[in-house]
Amino acid sequence: MHRTPLLELLDAYERRNPSEDGRVHEVRELVRNHPDCFERSCLPGHVTASAWIVSSDRSRFLLTHHRKLGRWLQLGGHADGDPDVFAVALREAQEESGMLDFDPAGPEGEGGVPMPIDVDVHRIPARPGEPGHDHHDIRFLLVAGPGQSPRLSGESNALEWFGWDRLGRDFDEESLLRLGRKAKAWIDASD
Repeated sequence: MHRTPLLELLDAYERRNPSEDGRVHEVRELVRNHPDCFERSCLPGHVTASAWIVSSDRSRFLLTHHRKLGRWLQLGGHADGDPDVFAVALREAQEESGMLDFDPAGPEGEGGVPMPIDVDVHRIPARPGEPGHDHHDIRFLLVAGPGQSPRLSGESNALEWFGWDRLGRDFDEESLLRLGRKAKAWIDASD
């Protein structure tokens, strides 16, 4: 079953993060009950994957000002049928940043598979031709290779590197703050 690897990844994530069982349960139920969960046509929601990207010296993080949603977010997007959520997060990071060289960071799962640092479910508002729906987002931590400069994609109004001091000061959405805090904690613990 193409959904089994994600269900196993969610189980491993929940064992490491038992206090987050509510969000994990919500994603798990979507995956179990919707064979098409990796397709954007799956409603009431579908699986997405994203990446919190830090600079090679780990002093900054990269966010995109999303064109359709009009706010600063980590880079990521739809699985579009791909059940390998880490591959989706990496692909989206490359497409949306214009950078190609990334190393996974964060916890490792069995066999060296990158583990997510966060799992989130968030509402995407309705737009013309698209009903409101939920993104069941699996989030990873990536370190950008040195010597690369981000290039703006058509999905963004802006791409910007931010110092860690800006996290609590300039952004107030809890989902983004939680992801940033987890990334910073991992970076600090690994230095």
